[in-house]
Amino acid sequence: HVQLVESGGGSVQAGGSLRLSCAAAGFPLTDYCLGWFRQAPGKEREGVAAIYRNGAVTYYGDSVKGRFTISHDHAKNALFLQMNRLQAEDTAMYYCAADSFFCGLGLSYHYWGQGTQVTVS
Repeated sequence: HVQLVESGGGSVQAGGSLRLSCAAAGFPLTDYCLGWFRQAPGKEREGVAAIYRNGAVTYYGDSVKGRFTISHDHAKNALFLQMNRLQAEDTAMYYCAADSFFCGLGLSYHYWGQGTQVTVS
């Protein structure tokens, strides 16, 4: 049974940091492209960051470049998103996703987690 479970969300003041985690079960992340996405109330889901299977290539949305860093730990079978210098505009539900073929900031990922809320005030 394939499962992605996000954690690490919460409330933080503007300028602060959070680190999101995504634990994978049922499949090895080494075989998949991984991404972080977010959706704010009333807005469409958007790609935040993605990382290729071997970690050699990463993708970032323009609004988070230089502030967010995506990484993965194959030994832990987990994906992470380090978020620094958070802004009110970063407030959203954050989702991790995985796909064995597609990679990038588009939404064509096959597996999705349930999300973790990030609120910046």
